Amino acid sequence: MLQVEAQLDFSVTVDGAEMSGRLRGSGSDLQLTVSDPTLLGGSGTGPARALADQLAVRGMRLRIRTDRPLVTLGVPRTSFLQRRITGSPHIEVASLSAAFRLLRLRRASAEATPLVPPPSPLPLLPTFLRRRRRPTTTHDPDHGGYPRLVMAPGPYLLPGQEQPVFHLGARTTLGSDPGADVVLADLAPLHAEVRRTDDDEFVVVPLGGADSVRVNGAVVAVEERLRTGSRLQVGPWMLSYVREEYADHGRPYGGRIGGELGRQRPQPPREAMERSPR
Repeated sequence: MLQVEAQLDFSVTVDGAEMSGRLRGSGSDLQLTVSDPTLLGGSGTGPARALADQLAVRGMRLRIRTDRPLVTLGVPRTSFLQRRITGSPHIEVASLSAAFRLLRLRRASAEATPLVPPPSPLPLLPTFLRRRRRPTTTHDPDHGGYPRLVMAPGPYLLPGQEQPVFHLGARTTLGSDPGADVVLADLAPLHAEVRRTDDDEFVVVPLGGADSVRVNGAVVAVEERLRTGSRLQVGPWMLSYVREEYADHGRPYGGRIGGELGRQRPQPPREAMERSPR
């Protein structure tokens, strides 16, 4: 059982409303006295239930009151009627008048800023009775989409200098060797390679044991698939992978990292697409 000694005075102001109080306790019993309980309403019963559960596990009780007792959190087991009222086996309302008072406080402060974060908002529109989604595809049989790497601004670019753009073929090597497709200083001779797979995806592969190849901040151990917006870091260089959405295979119909709030249409299996007439 947890034992505490509490002697705390406090004052809270939210949107111009002020509440002062004191917390006193010894052993496993705590008492919270507040001057104006208005700010305690409006946040729903979820936070109170969670706190009551934690207190009950630790064998502690928290009695909340103003000029009269309101509620006790952390009760080991309440009656059936109390559980029906509070929705928790560890919350006990002091009296019927206290229950009505708490209900009025919750309604009165529904528009006020609560002392705890609000719950997640409900969907603004219903998510049922939707029409069946129609599959679409972004698979380009001609392997188009102008796949490329774009150099991010950095210390190696002069002010006003255009960002270099490197077109990607079936295999594109990056390194300091003059024979590399993309020659960058301060890299291993052949540092990394971007390959087009049989599924028309582009992946980056470290070469020669290079451990300074990252995609979106994560170290690439074997290979990592690229999507439009992916940040490719090789040594001190930062590049962005870009491909037009009609040919990239991610979401929503193209390959952007992240996404929109709406649901995205599914893409059919590639085999079904390849069998369909063009």
